Amino acid sequence: MAQEVKAGDTVKVHYHGKLTDGTTFDSSEGRSPLEFEVGGGMVIKGFDDGVLGMTVGEKKTIEIPVEDAYGPRDPQAIIEFPIDRFPPNIKPEVGMQLAMNNGSGQQMPVVIVEVKPDAVVLDANHQLAGQDLVFDLELVEINSPSRIIMP
Repeated sequence: MAQEVKAGDTVKVHYHGKLTDGTTFDSSEGRSPLEFEVGGGMVIKGFDDGVLGMTVGEKKTIEIPVEDAYGPRDPQAIIEFPIDRFPPNIKPEVGMQLAMNNGSGQQMPVVIVEVKPDAVVLDANHQLAGQDLVFDLELVEINSPSRIIMP
């Protein structure tokens, strides 16, 4: 019987991520497969759940709703930043991606969505927030944690 993926296994998968309109946003094509521990919180929940029960060599397409992907867009993540506090060597333009430090020193990616005379409007939502996602998956390898049976 073929081994099936279960929580705790480390798996390698090739994937092709698309939006529901068919636009590709990420793919492992031409790269090493993605390796992660199933159920370890290393990937979005829908991706974790999607590989459960797969066998090596199996291909399938999974659809991940917003709630199990990057969540809905958060209006609180839209930030107005005073233009006079902007680094003088950067000319802010719509679509520009920047990294900002939050209060606890973590870096978070933001995108400029609007430039006003006195402020720059930044969006800290994940670029895939608010989107349902579709992944074509191919399971390449399963590594189960070895279980030692004590006498």
